[in-house]
Amino acid sequence: MIRGLHGLFYTSEPAAMRVFIRDKLKLPYTDVGNGWLIFDLPEGDIGVHPIDEKGQPPSGTHDVSFYCDDIHGTVAELRGRGIRFDRDIEDHGYGFVTYFTMPGGVSVQLYEPKYRKRASRPKVAARPNRRRATAKRPKIAARDRRH
Repeated sequence: MIRGLHGLFYTSEPAAMRVFIRDKLKLPYTDVGNGWLIFDLPEGDIGVHPIDEKGQPPSGTHDVSFYCDDIHGTVAELRGRGIRFDRDIEDHGYGFVTYFTMPGGVSVQLYEPKYRKRASRPKVAARPNRRRATAKRPKIAARDRRH
């Protein structure tokens, strides 16, 4: 069963990018030795986008974005850590978007989604067990159940 996504950034400055992600973005990480840091994210998602009528970006292109709950607050916090943003915040329909560049010239999108993410929904408190006025169903033996 898939339980996560491992994303990769390719850069000409891997040590500087690892420091940037560790110290500027403050992502938790696992040090797996020899300067390799594997960064953890509290949640993630995958979107599938079509190419445009000009065939751009080329089919097979991958892209990475970071998202947040408050883009203005997050941008202010990241600017306080020395991150420079490449664009002003814009409304792209699906969310409020800006970009910053990490070491090695890797441009990354930061956005605040306008849609509600399933993983972000608050947990519903368990309801007390209530008897229903319905007919009892026969018990099915474990070997007869379909999965």
